[in-house]
Amino acid sequence: MKAQNSIFLFVGLLAACVCLAADQSGAGERRLLYVAVPGERNDMKYGGHGVLVFDIDAGHRFVRRIPTGGLDEHKVPLNVRGICANASTHRLYVSTTRTLMSLDLATDQLLWERSYDGGCDRMAISPDGRTIYLPSLENDYWRIIKTDNGSVIAMIVTRSRSHNTVYGLDGKHVYLAGIGSPFLTVAETSTHSAVRTVGPFSTGIRPFTVNGRQTLCFVTVNDLLGFEIGDVTTGKKIYRVPVEGLPTGPTKRHGCPSHGIGLTPDEKEIWVTDGHNRRLHVFDARVLPPKMTGSIVVRDEPDWVTFSIDGQYAYPSTGDVIETATRKTVAGLTDEHGTAVQSEKLLEIDWRGTEPSRAGDQFGIGRVR
Repeated sequence: MKAQNSIFLFVGLLAACVCLAADQSGAGERRLLYVAVPGERNDMKYGGHGVLVFDIDAGHRFVRRIPTGGLDEHKVPLNVRGICANASTHRLYVSTTRTLMSLDLATDQLLWERSYDGGCDRMAISPDGRTIYLPSLENDYWRIIKTDNGSVIAMIVTRSRSHNTVYGLDGKHVYLAGIGSPFLTVAETSTHSAVRTVGPFSTGIRPFTVNGRQTLCFVTVNDLLGFEIGDVTTGKKIYRVPVEGLPTGPTKRHGCPSHGIGLTPDEKEIWVTDGHNRRLHVFDARVLPPKMTGSIVVRDEPDWVTFSIDGQYAYPSTGDVIETATRKTVAGLTDEHGTAVQSEKLLEIDWRGTEPSRAGDQFGIGRVR
C-alpha cells in the first residue's frame, strides 16, 4: 500500500509540474474580448446593456454578461462612449455620455461610478493604470482622472469639441482630438499640459491612431473616404490618402464617410472603415503614402475597427470577426440570446489563471517601438 501511495504521490507531483510548465509556457493563457453595450449610440438592439465577454480561442463564443451602471434618471441605459483597462491594477473602465465607471476584473463588481459636468467621451488610460485622460462630451476640455476613485487632478482646455484620446505606449504623451478642430493636440503627461499640435488636417478630426514610436498619426476627417497622415515630430500633415473608385453617400451614424481607423500591431497595414459601402479598406503601411491592397465587406455599416493584441483578428464595430492574414470573416459576435452584437467600444484582455495578464486597447494603435 505504501508503494502504491508513493506511486500516486509521484504521479500527482509530476502532473502538477507538467501543468505548471504548461502555464509558464503560455498554454494556460486565456484570451477574452470585452464588448461594452449599448455601443452604437444608445441602441439596445445590438446586444442590450452591460459588458459582454467572448472567448477568443473558442470561436469567439459568448461567455457572460457583466452588469454595469450608466443609467439615466429613468433607469434607461446611456450610450457607452469608451472602454479601457489595465491588467496590473485589475480594472476595467467604461464611460457613458454622463459618467465614468470602474469595474473589478476579478469579480466583475462595479467599484465606483462618477458623473462629470460637461459629460464624458472616449478616454485613454496610462500604461501604469493610474491615470485616465477623459474628454468632456464634445466640449472644451479634457479632465485628468485618478483611476482609484475618479477624482479630477488636472484639466486641459483645447476648445476643440473634445472627442477621442490615445495614450502613447511609453506613457509620456497623450493625443487629444476634437471634432471641431483640424489640429491634433499633444499633451505631456509629466505636467498634464498641452505642448504642441499636429496639423492642420483638412477639417475636424474623427477617429485616429498613432504608431508605436509616436512619429506618425493616422486620422480620419469629415468628408473624406480614406485618411490623412501627420508627422508628429514636425507637426505637419504629410499625406492625404483617399479610397479610390467607390462612391460616398449617406451613413447611419456620425455623418462622415470613414469613422474608424486602426494600425495592425505590427504596423504593416492600416484598416479604415467605409460606412456607405459597408466595407473595410486595407492599406499597405510599409510604404508612404500607403497603398490600398483590398477591401472586405461586413454585415453592416462599420463605425470603428480595432485588433486583437497579437493582430490575429480585426474587430470592426459591426461584430464581424475577421482573420487579418486571410481577410476572411471567421465569426460574428452574438449574445446569450443569439442577438447579433455591435459596438464601437471593445478590447481584448488576457488571463493567466485568475489573474489578468495584459490588456489591449479600443484604438488600433501601432505597437512597434
